[in-house]
Formats: sequence, C-alpha cells, structure tokens
Amino acid sequence: MENKNIGMARQVAQGVARAGGRTYYVGGFVRDGLLGRDNKDVDIEVHGVTVQTLEAILDGLGERLELGASFGVMSLRHYELDIAMPRSEKATGRGHRDFAVCVDPFLGEEKAARRRDFTVNALMQDVLSGEILDFFGGREDLKRGLIRHVDDRSYAEDPLRALRAAQFAARFGFAVAPETTELSAAMKLAALPGERVMGELEKALLKAERPSVFFEELRKMRQLSVWFLELEALIGLAQNPAFHPEGDVWTHTMQVLDEAAILRRAAKEPLWFMLSALCHDMGKAVTTEQSGGVLHAYAHETKGLPVVERFLRRLTRETRLTRYVLNMTALHMKPNMLAANDARVKSYMKLYDSAVCPEDLLLLAKADHLGRVGPEGGREAMCAAYAPTETALREMLTLYEERMRQPCLMGRDLVEAGFKPGPAFAEVLHDAHKLQLAGRPREEQLKYALAVLRKQKRES
Repeated sequence: MENKNIGMARQVAQGVARAGGRTYYVGGFVRDGLLGRDNKDVDIEVHGVTVQTLEAILDGLGERLELGASFGVMSLRHYELDIAMPRSEKATGRGHRDFAVCVDPFLGEEKAARRRDFTVNALMQDVLSGEILDFFGGREDLKRGLIRHVDDRSYAEDPLRALRAAQFAARFGFAVAPETTELSAAMKLAALPGERVMGELEKALLKAERPSVFFEELRKMRQLSVWFLELEALIGLAQNPAFHPEGDVWTHTMQVLDEAAILRRAAKEPLWFMLSALCHDMGKAVTTEQSGGVLHAYAHETKGLPVVERFLRRLTRETRLTRYVLNMTALHMKPNMLAANDARVKSYMKLYDSAVCPEDLLLLAKADHLGRVGPEGGREAMCAAYAPTETALREMLTLYEERMRQPCLMGRDLVEAGFKPGPAFAEVLHDAHKLQLAGRPREEQLKYALAVLRKQKRES
C-alpha cells in the first residue's frame, strides 16, 4: 500500500508537470531510499513554475498550509509532506540565526542542490520518472561511506553543519571527508543557539548505533571546546588500569555511551538515559589524583555534579531532564557496589527509592560495567560475568516494585483517625514510608503513626 504522503507527492508532481515544471524528492528521503532505510519525512522541491501556479495546484488538492512563506515552503493539511521551491541562502548574522533567503522557481536544479550541506543530501529524484540527479557525487559517497560537503562557501556560512557532519557520521557509520573536517575546524560554533546544538546531539544519541563517533569526529575537528568542554577535559585523564584496562576517562566514556546505545530501547527515558551515560564520569576531571602511586577519583559521582549541571545548562533549560541526569550520575556506582558487597535488602530498597528511575539506573550500571573493554577485547566474557550481578539487581528491583504497589499510609488516613494536618504529619508519613520499604503492611504503618501522634498530643 502506497504511503499517502508519497501518493500526494505524485499528485502534486502531475499538476506541476501539466504546468510545465518538474518535482523532485530531495534530502534525506532520497539518501535513505538509496541506503535501503525507511524515512517517513517526505520532502519535495518544485521547479519551473511560479509560486502562484504552485499555490493554485495545491489549492486544488486540499487545504494549503504555509510552513514558511518567506522560505517558499508549503504543505497540505492532513499530510506530512513538505513542499518547497528552489531558494538561495546567504548568511547575514552569526551562528545558525540569520540568513537572507531568496525564492527562485527558475534557479535550476544544480544551483538548488548546491545549497545543500553534504553530497549525500544533495541528491534529487524525479517524483514521476524516478530519475536521480547527482551533481556532486553523492551516490559514490554513499557507497564509500563518506560525509563530504558540497560547497566551501555555503558550508562555511553555517557552523551548525560541523555538528551535522559529526551527527551523520555517527548515524550512518560513515567517515567525514578530510576536507570537510578541515573546513569544520575553522568554524565558530560559539554563536550557535543551545537548542540547535542539543538537536544534533539528540539525533546522535538516539539514532546512532555508536554515538561515540559523533564525539570522535568533533574531536578530529577540534570542536569540543565550546559546547563539550567537560568531555574534552576527560581526554588523556588516566585511570587505575586495574579497574579500567580500556585507558583514559574519555575512552571509558565513549565505550559506556556505545554500550548505553545497545540498551536505550529498554530505557524509560531514552534521551535522558543516554545523556546520563555521557555525563556519568565528568566528575573525574575534578577529583582524580594519585596517592601512594595509585590513581583514584573518590566521590567523583557527587563532587562532579556541578560540572554535569554546568554542561546541561549550556544545552537545555529542561529541569526534569537535568534532575534525572544529576540523580543518575550521583547513583551510577551504587548498584554494582551493592551487588559486589552482597548488601542487605534494606540497602537495595533505599537505593531504588532514591532513584528517579530505578529501571534506567540499572541499565546505566550495566553500561558502566561493560564500558571497560581493554585493547585485547573480551566484551563477551564481561557480559557473561556480569549476568549474575544483573540478575541479583533485577530481583531486588522486582521486590522493591512489589512493595511499592502495596497500599501505603496517606495523610487522609490520619485525618480520618481524628488528627488535624500539621508539621507532624510529614515526619510520621516519612517514617511510615520506611516501614513500607521494609515490607510492613499499611495497617502496621497506621498503628505506628497513630502511636506517635497520640504521644505527641499527650506531651503538648
């Protein structure tokens, strides 16, 4: 069954053809089609007819929407279809903010394609005939697995493209062409809006099999220092080889990130989980020291929280995200430590209760453990060795969840028992929650709370 957006694209193309123009699929839709990947974002570009003619064609097909009138971008209600006209752009400000856009329906296919960022994104495919236009060697670059920019001048005008190059390399497992890396190294990324940087980071973290490639490419471009300064500080930061045969903190973090990518489908909050994997050892930059000839980074998981928060604030103002990542960072070592020390049930219950997302915390602990593969490999053996730990941690999590599903004492229970709400409620409810963590039933929690409140009433 044909995708309805593709069906509508054909209807638009037929109307444009009758008016003497041509319509092309452009961008990622063409690229991913040649790679055999699914892409639901259908973008078409209309050439050779006036804006007024295109508007009339769309009005005859449905309710026309203006997605960006000044950019020549339209759509139709009930369709996920971007319909654009050829345009040229010129940077007029700093960063990814200000561009002078000129819509020109008769610009020509090659000039229109030249404004694209990379050769693999500059491919065009005729909607009706299927003919592919490739002015810059995009198909060959797809075969070679190469991210290569189209035009020196237009590429250099948009510093966000340096991040996009790294992001595409990570998503597709491609390499960035040396000339593109060199040009990207000269770009000024400081003026970019944080939300645009976060947008590229999010795609790398959620869509790449190996998100580490994103950061390795930025490292080659010498572009970590503006937005990822806290990560750059981990390069060359040594660790105790007895625990970290993989090498420095940067190498460990990249390995943990790739392990997290394997687990992210199971995470309750995939993006936040991936950011936690990225940030979990940032504190080692401020705590690593040598004592008695041994390297250690005591309390890095807590002393490093201001470092993590500074990093996140640069990219986002989402408080729930920040709270999650800080919580996960602070707790990331505890699950494996409890299992290694054969801790009591009480310790597990306390840990899970302090976690904003216990399920994701266990995934992070697993990624952290597996992100220690040395030069000689051995990941499969590490996975097998970790299996008993994971089983124990999940058994305790199941117990915690069972206890949390049991009825618990509420403030209204105390009111129904004849007590007026006050400061004492918070204290007794807090203690009642501890009883619930210990597996004590609601009746026992109530009995305890009433005894405390009656005693306080007698003594007041």
